[in-house]
Amino acid sequence: MTKTFQFSLLIFIFIFSCSDKQPNKAQQQAKEYAEAYEIDERIYEQVTRTFSSISEPKPIANDPRISEKVKLGKILYYDTRLSKEGNISCNSCHDLSTFGVDNLPTSPGDAGEHGDRNSPTVLNAALHTSQFWDGRAKDVEEQAGMPILNPAEMAIPSEEFLIDRLNGIELYQSLFSSAFPNSSDAISYENLKTAIGAFERTLITPSAFDEYLNGKKGALTLQQKKGLSTFIEVGCITCHTGPMVGGNLFQKFGVHYDYWEFTQSDNIDEGKFKITGNEADRYVFKVPTLRNVTKTAPYFHDGSVDNLFEAIKIMARVNLNKDLQPSEIENIISFMESLEGMPKSDWATFPEELAQSQG
Repeated sequence: MTKTFQFSLLIFIFIFSCSDKQPNKAQQQAKEYAEAYEIDERIYEQVTRTFSSISEPKPIANDPRISEKVKLGKILYYDTRLSKEGNISCNSCHDLSTFGVDNLPTSPGDAGEHGDRNSPTVLNAALHTSQFWDGRAKDVEEQAGMPILNPAEMAIPSEEFLIDRLNGIELYQSLFSSAFPNSSDAISYENLKTAIGAFERTLITPSAFDEYLNGKKGALTLQQKKGLSTFIEVGCITCHTGPMVGGNLFQKFGVHYDYWEFTQSDNIDEGKFKITGNEADRYVFKVPTLRNVTKTAPYFHDGSVDNLFEAIKIMARVNLNKDLQPSEIENIISFMESLEGMPKSDWATFPEELAQSQG
């Protein structure tokens, strides 16, 4: 007997055995089991080829001081003294109590003025192939140093300015020496970036989808499996692939239509073209991760759409030239809920040492 026939026979037996007691409930349950099984049989092999699971982060090999670097990195992440006037920290825009975002279209800088692009989540960011919407930083370490010196963001005038400031703080004299015992100048800008990156590399959030990828097929509900099937069949996997379900390539936003006609964006951002000048990069952005996407509204590079249903509808139209049915969108949202990974509670706990240092 084939596996499908064996499964169908089991379903028939289940329905028959339960029909005298609760026929409607039993039949419905059996129908759902059969439908979920059919979806798994049809798509699971493609799913495991298209995506890959993530897991808890492992310590960096051959670095006996990694725990000290992570501790230092978290304290730096929360310290407003990394901004010129002391008004914002890394956590201001990438709030670890709200899935690594501030839930604003764009974020205010140290002087209160907003930037022109949405602040993406820092959760799982270390697993992206590059950082920022235009990919101008290769990793989280390089990325960590850029907003600090950006006049519109943290507005520190120079690396030397910040290092002089940190050298005058007793807490950092101790923490940098402990994390970088072999550095002649432990408090350096490179070491600062390394420490913040070390902390950000711990912010990994496995989810039910990872359990599914690892063989626990019951980890997803029937509706989530329907959504995953639709996600594959309509072509979302053209861009959203790999362990991050995105975050690993670049794509034009508006393959078939101008995106701003649908998002009603105030500013028409030309994307990667702004830094390369290459015509092929006009309106090209890094494909965002969909992990925790149900928690990280508003959406797109400019935060112009605050509703996930509408964001999916727009993406299907402008990039796939497809009009999805409301039920299809609802199923895709259900699938995206399987990408929710719970942050650890201590990530959002303000460092006690920092509180004491700031007085």
